[in-house]
Amino acid sequence: MGAHREEIRAQLQESCRVKQSFPEDLLTRIEEFAVKAAAALGEGGKLVFFGNGGSAADAQHMAAELVVRLRADRPGLAALALTTNPSVLTAASNDYGFEHVFARQIESLVSPGDVLVALSTSGNSPNIVRGVEAGARRGAFQVALTGESGGALVGKVDLLLNVPSRDPQRIQESHMTIGHIVCSLVEQIHLGKSSPRVAGKAKSL
Repeated sequence: MGAHREEIRAQLQESCRVKQSFPEDLLTRIEEFAVKAAAALGEGGKLVFFGNGGSAADAQHMAAELVVRLRADRPGLAALALTTNPSVLTAASNDYGFEHVFARQIESLVSPGDVLVALSTSGNSPNIVRGVEAGARRGAFQVALTGESGGALVGKVDLLLNVPSRDPQRIQESHMTIGHIVCSLVEQIHLGKSSPRVAGKAKSL
């Protein structure tokens, strides 16, 4: 034991370094995301998350925090991930091609006043780009969580949250950190409280 200790420490340090390197303007955009999301929910809209692979898991995780809870006991908030229905995913992929797997759902489920959240480390996945394009046609406010360059999503979304890294592992870790921050702020705004912490109770996720 101990042969890999330095690698473990190096990975932890790099993960922390990326998050601590967020520039001030990215913090401002994260806050804008939270405020916009809370406003949309307050006006009867919903948050719709989508991504591939690990980003699909992150999309589902973020939706779950809103539907159930993060730190506060409160009414459920309207959120969903477009990666949870195998019948829809396989039918859309089979009939139209995998690049349309999200766009088809967005055409069916997203309305003006909703917030559409795309997660992509590269920003270049064809099904993510087509989903964003479909969201624009539906009149949704569009947010993208990406890596440093933003890829093909630059200029296609209303709010770009591009993590200052080119390493997919570090980007995905940062996306989930951003997701937790935003969900926490949404809870605070929704409840009108300075702190949503519930003493003695922990979420079950």
